[in-house]
Parts: sequence; C-alpha cells; structure tokens
Amino acid sequence: MEHTPQGTITVARALALPTLRKGLPEVLAAGDRLDRPVRWVHAGEAPNIAALLKGGELLLTTGLGVGSRPAEQRAFVRGLAERDIAALVVELGARFTTLPAAVVDTARSCGLPLVQLHREVPFVAVTEEIHTELVNEHYALLRRAEEVHRRCTEVLLGGGGVPEVLRLFAGFAGNPVFLGTPDGRLLYAAGPEGVAGGSDPLQVWEGLRSAEMAGAVITDIPGAGPGPGAVRARLTVLPVDAPLAPVHRIAADRTAGLLAVVLLQARQEEELAARGRGDFLSDLAEGRVSAADAPAQARVLGFRPGPGPLLPLVMRPATDLAPADGRAALACAVQEELAGVGVPVLLGVRLPEGRVPLLVGLRDAAERTAVAGRVAAALRAGAERAGFPAPVVVAGAPAAWETAGASLRHAAEAATAAQGLPDRPWHDVRRLDVDVLLWRLRSQGDLAAFVDRVLGPLIAHDAASRPALLPTLTTYLAHAGRKAETARELHLNRQTLYDRLARIGRLLGADLEDPETVLSLGLALRARRHTEWI
Repeated sequence: MEHTPQGTITVARALALPTLRKGLPEVLAAGDRLDRPVRWVHAGEAPNIAALLKGGELLLTTGLGVGSRPAEQRAFVRGLAERDIAALVVELGARFTTLPAAVVDTARSCGLPLVQLHREVPFVAVTEEIHTELVNEHYALLRRAEEVHRRCTEVLLGGGGVPEVLRLFAGFAGNPVFLGTPDGRLLYAAGPEGVAGGSDPLQVWEGLRSAEMAGAVITDIPGAGPGPGAVRARLTVLPVDAPLAPVHRIAADRTAGLLAVVLLQARQEEELAARGRGDFLSDLAEGRVSAADAPAQARVLGFRPGPGPLLPLVMRPATDLAPADGRAALACAVQEELAGVGVPVLLGVRLPEGRVPLLVGLRDAAERTAVAGRVAAALRAGAERAGFPAPVVVAGAPAAWETAGASLRHAAEAATAAQGLPDRPWHDVRRLDVDVLLWRLRSQGDLAAFVDRVLGPLIAHDAASRPALLPTLTTYLAHAGRKAETARELHLNRQTLYDRLARIGRLLGADLEDPETVLSLGLALRARRHTEWI
C-alpha cells in the first residue's frame, strides 16, 4: 500500500466517518488503494459525469447513470478511472440491489476503489462532513507550516543564517534539503539531524538530483534581476527518507520567502557554498566521511584533483578582529585569490571554529613547498582584502584520501598552536610537533608551572630591570649556542654577550652549556608563547 501523505483525507478515512459508516460500506475493488487522497466530494447521476470531474473526487451515486448494458457500465467506470477520481461510492436500492459484475470487474482492472452502501444515507450530509474535514485538515496544514516559519524566523533573529534554517527545515521534513543556483550548482546541503540511517545529503544530491524524483518539492527563491520572475536560488527537498506531504510544500514556500530576504545580502551564495564545503572537510577530518565516499562527495562540491597526492592546509584568521560582515567577504575574497594559483582547491569556511580548511590537488609530492607557498600567499591576500589581520597558515603532509582526514585534523590543531609563534608566510606542520604537544597541555596548570619553574627568575628580572635578558636567551638558543652569530644578530660585542649569558646563568642557576639544560630552556621558551594567550 502506498504511504498516505500527512494532512489529507483518504478514502479509508472518509468511509470511517459517521455518516458514511451508517451506510454499511463494503469495498468491492481496489481495497489496497484506500489511502488515496480525497480532494473533493461530488454527487451525481449523469451518464457523462466523468466529463464534469477534475480528479481526486469521491463520487457518490445511486447508479442511475451507470447504464443498463455491460458495455455502458464498463465505459462509465473506465471514464471515471481515466479522470483519476479517488473512489466511486454506489448506494444500493434505487437502481441496483447488488452491483453488476461488469462494474466490479472493470473497477478492479482499472485499480479504482469501488464501494457499495447497503443502507441509504443523505448525500448532502456526507458532503458536508467530508468537506468540513478537508477544511480542518487544511487549517492544520497552515498551522504546521506557520510553526516552521516562526521557528525559522527565530533562528535568523537569533543570529543564525541560511545553514541553520536549512537544517531546521530538513528536520521538519525528515529528508535532505538542498539550496542550489538556478543552473544546478549546489550551495548548501542539510540533512535531518538525529535520524538513524538517514541519507547523506551529498550522496543524495549526486545520485538523484537529475532524476526528477517523484514527490520532490522544488521552490524558486526570488532575487534581484531584470524581470519580476528572476530566480536567485532553488530550494529542493527530496523524499528519500520519508514521503513529503502538502504541508512540506507550504512550509517550503514560506521558508523560500525568508531565504530570499537573507540572500539579498551581498555575496551570500559564495559564503553558503564555502560553509557547505567546510562542513564536508570537517566531517572528513573527524572521520564522519569514509575514504571510499570522500572522492565522490568532493566531486559534488566541485573538487576534481588528479591522481597525485592531496595537500591539506588550514588557515586560522583572527576572527575576533574581523569586520562585521567578515564571513561572506572572507569567503569571496579568498576564493577569488585562489582562482589564480593554478591547482585544484577545495576551500571550506568554519569561522565558528575559527578556521578555514582546504584540500589542494598536487601532481606529485615534490611540488608541495611551491604550491603551499602560492596557496598561502593567496589566503593571506584574500584575508587582507576582507579586512582581516595576517592569518596563520599551516600546510599539512601530502596525503591520500585514506589519510587526508587525519592530516587535516593535525593541520587544524597545528594552526591553533601556531598562533603564539612569530608570523611566517606559512608553517610546515612537520616543524610544529613540539608546539602542538605544548598546546595540548595549555589548559593544564602544569604547563604554566613548568614555565615559571624554568624561566621565573628571568621573567621577573625583565619585568623590573633593563636590559631584558629573555631576547638574548632566545636568540642564543635559536643559534644553537653559537656566540658569534648570536652577538651579530643582537648587535652586541662579544664581551657584552658573555656578560649577559653569565648573568642569565646566575639568575637561573643553570649551566647554558649543558645539553639537558638547553633542552629544558628551549621548551620553556616555546611553552611561554602558549601560556601567554590561554
């Protein structure tokens, strides 16, 4: 039996209403199709009554127009079936004491629900009762659609955007929801959260969007254009997890009106696309997308790398210093800058988490350094155009799809850890392992205690006296204890450097020539950068 759409009066429900139930209804044909929706109720006795119907009616008759000959009876039933009425209900007594075999057999062959009433009922009472139910159902539909509209409005007023509205609507529909451009480019996909076994939206879009899936809801979102019919985007709901009801179409129309207002803001489409790609990259990094499914989903998002390795990168912009409209501006500016790097790039934006993840397609691992430099330069240029301070950019290790998620996750962690380091065009993740380790310890008091234990006297000295000695120690360790190079970089003569190093040794009670001491001091200096911005 077909699934009954919510918010409709079915033949079965009409037969269960008090007035028709008093007629002792008996189903003679197509009993498996009683879930057909009833659009209207009509009563009539004309032989050509099919010509007066539009489809979806529950036809009430005493059989006077059915005809007396089998050929007439078969033609009468076929005409009604061709009109796709919901059901034929015949009251016995005035014309028939039992329905002719020609009527029953034709109804069965046509799949038309046929019901005979064994007792007389007032057709006007049946009509009034069912029409009242139809009006009540329509009102219930409007109330449900209004509730969704209200919740979507609250999401927007609460600071949410299009992704949050789409996720809310997907939960209401119980099916994946898509926002795309009129030419078919996907901007954002959302699935119902918390639905066990629910379909992955990107896989659904790739497999079914071009199949004109029966029962889909597609609503145009109007936008600025040369004419009144200009379309800015399309909202699509595909019934892959559950059937869609009329209420979903009503709610989709109302949601489209809200989305039209939001999309009037400049460059919202690119921001949405970037956030959708960011969701995919985050799912990949967290292991929610398998290596087998990842290439196909990436193709849906426009990323088609060659057979070479993938290069994960993560940019961490200073979001606390971003302009008010920074999210959309950053997505557009960076995307435009990346268009000139000459390699396939999948750019995502995850500003709530403070990062912009990317995957870059390489021809071979040997070009990693050159490509990372070009991509990092484009990212920094785009951030500057969008009004952001210089961001941190970290390039991960070359990876295949099987390891791309873990490499992205490592690069994201390293980008956070690198915030306390001196500015560089880009950081190599392989040189940040110590900083990542220290960053993982940043929330524990042990890290700050370690810094204070190893460097405390020197920090206290620099807070009260001049010259500061921490820069001298930092430069000395950076040059691996080579005093001539240290003096040259600090613009000091050798004797002055010797005096400062001796003073550092006395303050710390440490031998600066001892390898274990040097290791401890180097770690403490690096850890101090992280404790300063906890």
